[in-house]
Amino acid sequence: MSLAVVSSRALVGIEAVEVTVETHLSNGLPGFAIVGMPETAVRESKERVRSAIINSGLTFPDRRITVNLAPADLPKAGGQYDLSIALSILLASKQLPANCLHKTEVMGELALNGEVRGIRGSVPVIAAVRSVSKKVILPRANQAECQLMGYAGAGTVDSLLAFVAHARGAESSVFDSSIGDEEHEENEQRFLPVRGHALGKRAVLIAAAGGHNLLMIGPPGCGKTMLAHNLIKLLPKLTESEAMEVAAIRSIASLPLSRHELHDRPIRNPHHSATQVALAGGGNKANPGEVTLAHRGILFLDEFSEFKPSALDSLREPLEVGEITLSRANYRIKYPASFQLVAAMNPCPCGNATDPNRECRCGSEKVTRYLSKLSGPLIDRMDLSVELSALTQGELLLHTKKDDPHLQQWWLEAKQKVNICHDRQLQRAGKLNNKLETEELENYCALDAQSRKTITAAMNELGLSARGVHRILKVARTVADFKGKNQIAESDLLEAVAMRRSRCFQRSGN
Repeated sequence: MSLAVVSSRALVGIEAVEVTVETHLSNGLPGFAIVGMPETAVRESKERVRSAIINSGLTFPDRRITVNLAPADLPKAGGQYDLSIALSILLASKQLPANCLHKTEVMGELALNGEVRGIRGSVPVIAAVRSVSKKVILPRANQAECQLMGYAGAGTVDSLLAFVAHARGAESSVFDSSIGDEEHEENEQRFLPVRGHALGKRAVLIAAAGGHNLLMIGPPGCGKTMLAHNLIKLLPKLTESEAMEVAAIRSIASLPLSRHELHDRPIRNPHHSATQVALAGGGNKANPGEVTLAHRGILFLDEFSEFKPSALDSLREPLEVGEITLSRANYRIKYPASFQLVAAMNPCPCGNATDPNRECRCGSEKVTRYLSKLSGPLIDRMDLSVELSALTQGELLLHTKKDDPHLQQWWLEAKQKVNICHDRQLQRAGKLNNKLETEELENYCALDAQSRKTITAAMNELGLSARGVHRILKVARTVADFKGKNQIAESDLLEAVAMRRSRCFQRSGN
C-alpha cells in the first residue's frame, strides 16, 4: 500500500485556507474515489486527472485510489485541486521523487491533454504561502499575479509533464525569480472640465478630503457624472497594504491585474438594473459583490433612485461597518467592503423639478413616490446631499477649449489640498474623518458653546437622528481640516449642515 500527501489551498472569502490532499493506493478492484466534501467540479476531477496523466505519457495506477481532501468539514469547490490530486497519485505510485514537493503547495486545473489552466484567487494563495515560508506551484496563466506579488517561491507550470520533468531534475523555468519590474510611464491625469457648480465642486472636495458619502441631485445633463469622475481622480494612491487587499479581491473575482495600476483606487459603476446579489454579493459560489469590488475605492451609483429598493438597502450595513457577511444555508463568508458611496439622481421622474428654465411634468404625488424609493435610513447615511442646478448659457459657453488650463490647474491644486487633508487626518487619528468612531468624536470634533447651540438648532429644525448629527460633526471636522484649522468653527459647522440635506427630501418628508 502507498500513501502520498500534497498541500493545496481553498478560498474562503479572501482568505486561502490550507487543504491537505491525501492519496491512498490499495489492492482490490480498480476504482477512484474522492472524499472530503467535494462539490460537483471536484468530483468530476477524476476524469480530468485520469485523462491528463494518460495523455502526458505517464501511468495511471490500475489500483483502488482513494483521495481525501482535509479538513473534511470544509466544502471544496472548483477545479483548482486537479493538479495536486494528479501529483499525489504520481507520488503514491512512485513515479515522482518522494521529496519533490517538500514544503511546496500546488494549485491548478487540468485539461484532458495535461495542460494546466489558470485559477482564480492566486494572489491570496501566494500571500498565504509566503506567510508560512513555503513554495507554491501555480498555472503559467497566473504568472502575472506571481510577478505582481514579487515572491520568488511562487513557481508556474504550463503542463503536468512540465512539472514532472522539473521534479525529475530537468532544467526548467518553474521558479523564475524575475519579478518583472517594468518601468511604466504614468499617464497624465486629466480632470473633466466642469463649469460653474461652485456648490457641487465644494461638496466634491469635502467628500474627497474626508472620505464622505455624497449624493448629488440635479436635472439631466447638469454635470453630476462629471463631478463624480473628478472626485475619483482627487483621491490619493493606495498604500502598499491597501493595494494588496484590492489585488486579492480582484484575483478572487477573476478581474485583470496590472502592475502599473496596482495602486490605483478601484472604481465600480454598476448599472441601475443591478440586483441585490450583484451589489452585496452571494449566489451559489458566494462571489463578492460590487461593495467588495469597490473596497478602498468608490462605488458610483448613477440614476440612484432607479435601483431596486432592496438592492440599495443592502448597502446600509456595509456603509456603517466596512465589511459584509454573506450567510446562506451552506456557508457564512465575510468580505471587506470599506468603500465611499457617490450617487447621482434626478429630482423627479422627468428631471426638471429643480430647473427654473423647464417645466416639471410630474405632480407632487408622483415626485413623492419617486423619492420614496430611497429609504430614510439610507439617506441618513449620506454625509453630503447637495442640489445642482442646470447651467446657464453663459456658464456653458464660457470655455470652448477641451482642456482649459485654468480649470486643470484648479483641480490639480485641489488634489494637493485633498492629499494634505488625508495626511493630516491619518497623523491625528490613524484614519479618515468618515471612519471616526462615536467615542472619538469628543476628542477630534469638539465644539465650543456657540457651535453647540447651532447644532442643537439644526437638530430641531431638520429632525436629525443621532447618526445624522455625528455625520455632520465629521464633515465639519473635514471642512476645518481643509482650511488648515485645528478647531471646528461655527462657520465650518454651518457649512456641514447646509450640505447635509437637500430641499428635495425636505419637501418629500423623506
